[in-house]
Amino acid sequence: MSTLLSRKRFLQSAIVACVAMCVSAPAVLAQTNPASNPGNTLNLTQEWDKTFPRSDKVDHQKVTFKNRYGITLAADLYLPKNRGSQRLAALAVGGPFGAVKEQSSGLYAQTMAERGFVTLAFDASYTGESGGEPRNVASPDINTEDFSAAVDFLGLQASVDRERIGIIGICGWGGMALNATAVDKRIKAVVASTMYDMTRVMSKGYNDSVTLEQRTQALEQLSRQRWQDAEKGAPAYQPPYNKLKGGEAQFMVDYHDYYMTPRGYHPRAVNSGNAWTQTTPLSFMNMPILSYIKEISPRPLLLIHGENAHSRYFSETAYAAAAQPKELLIVKGANHIDLYDDKAGKIPFDKMADFFGKNLK
Repeated sequence: MSTLLSRKRFLQSAIVACVAMCVSAPAVLAQTNPASNPGNTLNLTQEWDKTFPRSDKVDHQKVTFKNRYGITLAADLYLPKNRGSQRLAALAVGGPFGAVKEQSSGLYAQTMAERGFVTLAFDASYTGESGGEPRNVASPDINTEDFSAAVDFLGLQASVDRERIGIIGICGWGGMALNATAVDKRIKAVVASTMYDMTRVMSKGYNDSVTLEQRTQALEQLSRQRWQDAEKGAPAYQPPYNKLKGGEAQFMVDYHDYYMTPRGYHPRAVNSGNAWTQTTPLSFMNMPILSYIKEISPRPLLLIHGENAHSRYFSETAYAAAAQPKELLIVKGANHIDLYDDKAGKIPFDKMADFFGKNLK
């Protein structure tokens, strides 16, 4: 694969750059994140550094908890101010892929807390303020586990009814949320908003366009990158995300409009000019996370996607594969990132509140 072709595919493939770019781009050094500790003693930012305004209808606190692999996760806990002493239904919220809790997941969590739920927005392992080393690496297994660890934490809170816990996954964490719900029977309902199946897109490309020859070549070069990383004692990183050079597809421009402008920029987000490790795609390319989506049933599933989103087919095929009860809500006029924040007024928060209100009784 030539460098020119690889770069072209990167510009056309957004997150799939994990495959397209790393197979031919030169290694770059990791940048130390001063706000994050790679171990398990975390230094949490205490000031309000979200990309959305703070609500006066909820209480907020920074919390930490460990997942099953011993990685300490950082999170924001939101509680309705008028909660009283009763135990409430709770929601764990994660995503998008490459984002942090100060962005979309925090907005979703705070807004749902305004509607009466205890909510938890968390940074995935190895990213944001959460622990894990090396930095900015993803795993379909560990990131699915992060959702279950969030459920662990919520179920121990005095304000939470542990039999009434649901989860929300946004973009790439939508697929993780579906996978977590299939395996973790404590989760009583799930919403996946503007969902990506990261294992499908990394292994097959957008619209399943990657050939076996291209996949084999990518895996060959990713495998050899492991020797280079082992020799250096540290992983190589992909080029910075969402920095435009001209000629990009519209959805790439949309990503830039969110992650690289005051609308959604956050210095700890992988997508805000940082990068994943070059070998991040390896486990995604060999581990389809939606194989057991039917096993979410009989618990309810709600998929939400924009009418004009380039990624809409992920939700449509997931909906077709899932068993009842299930619902697919197509938001008229919305593109992929319109469901990241409420700039366009497209996120159906009332629909989600109604869904969880009925199914977390």
